[in-house]
Amino acid sequence: MEALVQPGMVSDLPSDTRNTDEDRSAHPEKDYFIARNGVRYAGTHLIIDLWGATNLDDPDHIDSVLREAALATGATILHGHFHHFSPNGGVSGVLVLAESHVSIHSWPERDYAALDIFVCGDCDPYKALPALKRGFLPERVQLSEHKRGLIG
Repeated sequence: MEALVQPGMVSDLPSDTRNTDEDRSAHPEKDYFIARNGVRYAGTHLIIDLWGATNLDDPDHIDSVLREAALATGATILHGHFHHFSPNGGVSGVLVLAESHVSIHSWPERDYAALDIFVCGDCDPYKALPALKRGFLPERVQLSEHKRGLIG
């Protein structure tokens, strides 16, 4: 049986998630792209390395800290999932946000955690940093920023 849409093709079939022109004029959708300093983009993605950090082997603690951090950005938490590895006790997890995600991978045996926070719209990922510092008490934080969906 032939697929209705081949890989790499765009479907012309209507979708329940698409608005018609009539729907758009009656209920315009919010554009979650933002404009700051003359630059328009989807959102800000922070890559965060925590060195000399603590509490990196407790999934419940990590979940709690990341939830506090996500809420501080102004984001809406949809759900989360955290996995505890054995024997080193590292944790990998993600909070799925309406505005994107927060994720962590921890190496407690090295007192190290790799996190990323990507939020779109008016959310500010920098507001998550105090919660991360309180929750993990890192000796050092390395941070880089990437603007996603950069238009110009």
